[in-house]
Amino acid sequence: MHQNRTTRPRRSALLGAGALAASALLLTACSSSGGGSSSPSADAGQKITLTVGDFGTFGYKEAGLFDAYMAAHPNITIKEDTTTQEADYWTALQTHLAAGSGMDDVQALEVGRISLATSDAMNNDFEDLSKVSGVNQGDYLPWKWQQATGNGRTIALGTDVGPMAICYRQDLFQAAGLPTDPAAVSALWAGDWSKFVDQGKAFQAKAPKGTFFMDTATGMFNGVVSSSTQQYYKGGKLDYKDSPSVKSAWDLAMQADSAGLSAGLKEFDPPWQTAFANSTFATTICPSWQQANIQKYSGSANAGKWNVAQAPAAGNWGGSFLAVPSSGKHKAAAEALVAWLTAAPQQAKVFQAVGNIPSNQGAYSLSEVTDYKNPYIGPNAPTGQIFSTAAKAIQPAETGPHAGDLQSDFSNGILLVEQNHKSATDAWNATLQQIDSSIQ
Repeated sequence: MHQNRTTRPRRSALLGAGALAASALLLTACSSSGGGSSSPSADAGQKITLTVGDFGTFGYKEAGLFDAYMAAHPNITIKEDTTTQEADYWTALQTHLAAGSGMDDVQALEVGRISLATSDAMNNDFEDLSKVSGVNQGDYLPWKWQQATGNGRTIALGTDVGPMAICYRQDLFQAAGLPTDPAAVSALWAGDWSKFVDQGKAFQAKAPKGTFFMDTATGMFNGVVSSSTQQYYKGGKLDYKDSPSVKSAWDLAMQADSAGLSAGLKEFDPPWQTAFANSTFATTICPSWQQANIQKYSGSANAGKWNVAQAPAAGNWGGSFLAVPSSGKHKAAAEALVAWLTAAPQQAKVFQAVGNIPSNQGAYSLSEVTDYKNPYIGPNAPTGQIFSTAAKAIQPAETGPHAGDLQSDFSNGILLVEQNHKSATDAWNATLQQIDSSIQ
């Protein structure tokens, strides 16, 4: 999700969710899981401050993890250096790298940037975390580990992934004569995104006045592309003009627009936010982090009206990493912190606090993830089961250094149709022209 190169919004903490027992956290902090006390530098008694640079909401503060780590390591103070927009964060990070100074001890990397970070040009700017005590490759989803690996070095550890689901309004589905049970809804479009569009037409035929099946066709476009193993690149080369998934996603987005299924909103802009509260649309493409937006913008009046179903195909939309810059002053201590934060128990706590699905697959066997049900969405919504199942089914895809920019450009192209009423052909040509002029 990179509208205008902004990052996906991450969740704010759910009311009443993820309340953590301090004693349990301290025990976890002192355990060997993730290497929290593996580094002599981290526990030698030297008073140090570790800065963690990130964007949006990674959930560590919300889950109480920074406090727990500092309590278990009294010599360490953690300060979070947060930037709201990932685009601004990335620009500053590049500036600091070029200057050789100003880096935080730990730096977050968004999945749309990881290909650049692992490239020959940047690979040596970060430490190889595969050699850190307590870090085991097998703990992480294989494709997630591989994304952060280049030239035999793994320069970052995965925090979360963005397994997709479909979040839907049960009351609007019922009013339109569609089933409302998650299993029955999942079956409506299982295995085929075109079935999703077909169900949209069925919804629209009986939809409550003033409502649309989907918030925006750009979300579906990104969902279709993200669920394919061939996206914008092929064999290391740009392939966006001929990519089957891009063509299919574009065609389905145009069908949705022409059939009047989409509210034509731009994701994350104020009108999109307001539409949640106004019950303007019945579905939104729903990576795990989207739950936060649903709760935040739908408001208390719509609590319990949403539910979650499997997407037509498993895919990943979003996710990030933590890296340790090679120029850091406290690299060993920073590595130990990253290893601990990305271990399964801590990722499970982040999931409960802010909804980010773990990239450490050990968390999928923990009841805190598999049995979790988002209290806002409701007790009948199998949120943990839906998202963890989707995460395990994701197939690796080549991303490429400009994947985020391409996603943004195609989304803007679809908005030319939805909001500016250009023809599908004119919008496609304008999108290709924009990409050709900006991406070499």
